[in-house]
This record gives sequence, structure tokens and C-alpha cells, in this order.
Amino acid sequence: MTLQQPCKDARVSAEDRIIRLKVNDVWHKFYVGHDIEEADTLAYLLREKLGLSGLKVACDDGACGACTVILNGEAVLSCMTLAVDADGQDILTIEGLPKNDPVIAAFAEQSEPGYGTAMQCGYCTPGFVMTVKAFLNENPNPTAQEIKDALSGNICRCGCYAAIAKSVEHAAEKISRQESKP
Repeated sequence: MTLQQPCKDARVSAEDRIIRLKVNDVWHKFYVGHDIEEADTLAYLLREKLGLSGLKVACDDGACGACTVILNGEAVLSCMTLAVDADGQDILTIEGLPKNDPVIAAFAEQSEPGYGTAMQCGYCTPGFVMTVKAFLNENPNPTAQEIKDALSGNICRCGCYAAIAKSVEHAAEKISRQESKP
């Protein structure tokens, strides 16, 4: 994806506020009042203006975690973050993760007997993956209780919590193996 083209509206002036966001390592520029509004959420900007539909807006109320993205290394709810407040910030969405990311692989592979699959309908999965990615970046060797606490802001309506927790353990193991390779 390339730099967002600013609005070609003749009313755009030097006084118009411009915000710049680095999304998945690409800088984008938006004119507030033309491309986006002051009240637009980061979720709206990412989905509707940049076409990054991996993040989901399920509750639009900050209660489910489906819209989680990583902002400057920290998991945030994009439906509760104003786009203008992300000006100059570094944002990572599920689309920005490499295809061989250990967290994605752990979720995709999880189907152990007794735990089940980490992805049933998959609607919540991007939010969980981004939450886990930020969590494991800070805590690469978590305990079961730390995993439970880290996932407490995300909801899976299919009830795959045991398998999701197991996939976090597997992701941590994968990351540990990658880091120990010379």
C-alpha cells in the first residue's frame, strides 16, 4: 500500500491539520476535516480509509478486543482511540505481521485433544493475535495466570479460551526456539 493521497478538495488550505501515521511500516497522510474527521476512530481510519479489514469492530465500545492493534509496541483498542491521537505514531495491524509469525502459526496449528481449536469462527482471532503479539514482546515466558490476565480484555464468542491460552504457550515456545538459534 502506498502513501494515502490527500483530498483534492480546493478548500484544503495551509491551515488544515494534517496527521501522519506509520501503518505496517508505510507512512500515510490525512487531512483532518477532509479525509477524516476529528471524531473518527483509529479503527474507522484503518478499515475504511486504508482497507485494512483484518481488525474487526464487533462491539465498537472497547469491550471485546476484536479491534486490537499494536500502537508503539502496545496493544490498544482501535475503536476507542481517536485517529487524530495516533498522529506520528507507529501502528501494526494483523496485515503487517509476517506470514511465518510464530503467534499466527501457533493459533493456526492449535488443535490439541482436550483443548480444541484456537480458531472456530475466527472473528476474534486478529484481536487475540495482536494482543498476544504485544504481550509476548514484553513477557516472552509467561505463566498460565499471566496469559489468562493478558487475554482478559478479549472475548471469544465461540468459547475457545482453553485453546487460545494453549496457543499462547506454543507461540512463546516458538519464539524461544527462534531466539536460541544462532
